[in-house]
Amino acid sequence: MARGRRWAGWGAGPAGAGATGGPTRAFLGAALLGAAVVAAVLVADGHIAAAVVAAGASVYFGLRLFGGLGKGDG
Repeated sequence: MARGRRWAGWGAGPAGAGATGGPTRAFLGAALLGAAVVAAVLVADGHIAAAVVAAGASVYFGLRLFGGLGKGDG
Protein backbone atom coordinates (compact mmCIF):
# COMPACT_ATOMS: atom_id res chain seq x y z
CA MET A 1 0.00 0.00 0.00
CA ALA A 2 1.06 3.55 -0.58
CA ARG A 3 2.42 5.39 2.39
CA GLY A 4 -0.22 7.26 4.34
CA ARG A 5 -3.13 5.34 2.89
CA ARG A 6 -5.09 3.03 5.12
CA TRP A 7 -7.33 0.18 4.20
CA ALA A 8 -10.85 0.97 5.43
CA GLY A 9 -11.83 -2.68 5.85
CA TRP A 10 -14.71 -4.68 4.46
CA GLY A 11 -18.04 -2.91 4.55
CA ALA A 12 -16.63 0.34 5.87
CA GLY A 13 -18.78 3.27 4.83
CA PRO A 14 -21.19 3.70 1.93
CA ALA A 15 -18.68 2.41 -0.64
CA GLY A 16 -17.84 -0.74 1.30
CA ALA A 17 -18.72 -4.34 0.57
CA GLY A 18 -22.41 -4.82 -0.06
CA ALA A 19 -23.01 -1.19 -1.06
CA THR A 20 -24.37 -2.29 -4.43
CA GLY A 21 -27.11 -4.41 -2.92
CA GLY A 22 -25.44 -7.70 -2.13
CA PRO A 23 -25.28 -10.95 -4.09
CA THR A 24 -27.60 -11.65 -7.00
CA ARG A 25 -30.38 -14.22 -6.80
CA ALA A 26 -28.51 -16.32 -9.37
CA PHE A 27 -25.42 -16.40 -7.15
CA LEU A 28 -27.47 -17.30 -4.09
CA GLY A 29 -29.24 -20.07 -6.01
CA ALA A 30 -25.94 -21.50 -7.23
CA ALA A 31 -24.47 -21.30 -3.73
CA LEU A 32 -27.53 -23.02 -2.27
CA LEU A 33 -27.35 -25.83 -4.82
CA GLY A 34 -23.59 -26.20 -4.42
CA ALA A 35 -23.74 -26.36 -0.64
CA ALA A 36 -26.54 -28.93 -0.79
CA VAL A 37 -24.55 -31.13 -3.19
CA VAL A 38 -21.45 -30.86 -1.00
CA ALA A 39 -23.50 -31.80 2.07
CA ALA A 40 -24.93 -34.86 0.31
CA VAL A 41 -21.49 -36.01 -0.86
CA LEU A 42 -20.05 -35.56 2.62
CA VAL A 43 -22.86 -37.61 4.16
CA ALA A 44 -22.27 -40.35 1.58
CA ASP A 45 -18.58 -40.37 2.50
CA GLY A 46 -19.36 -40.54 6.21
CA HIS A 47 -18.07 -37.07 7.11
CA ILE A 48 -21.06 -36.12 9.23
CA ALA A 49 -19.58 -33.09 11.02
CA ALA A 50 -18.50 -31.48 7.75
CA ALA A 51 -21.87 -32.35 6.21
CA VAL A 52 -23.64 -30.51 9.03
CA VAL A 53 -21.56 -27.41 8.28
CA ALA A 54 -22.38 -27.64 4.57
CA ALA A 55 -26.07 -28.17 5.39
CA GLY A 56 -25.92 -25.05 7.56
CA ALA A 57 -24.54 -23.16 4.58
CA SER A 58 -27.46 -24.46 2.51
CA VAL A 59 -29.91 -23.14 5.09
CA TYR A 60 -28.14 -19.77 5.15
CA PHE A 61 -28.16 -19.40 1.36
CA GLY A 62 -31.79 -20.57 1.23
CA LEU A 63 -32.80 -17.92 3.74
CA ARG A 64 -30.92 -15.26 1.80
CA LEU A 65 -32.46 -16.41 -1.50
CA PHE A 66 -36.04 -16.61 -0.31
CA GLY A 67 -36.02 -13.42 1.75
CA GLY A 68 -35.81 -14.75 5.28
CA LEU A 69 -32.43 -13.17 5.93
CA GLY A 70 -30.59 -10.13 4.66
CA LYS A 71 -31.45 -6.57 3.80
CA GLY A 72 -35.02 -5.66 4.56
CA ASP A 73 -37.19 -2.93 3.08
CA GLY A 74 -36.73 -0.60 5.98
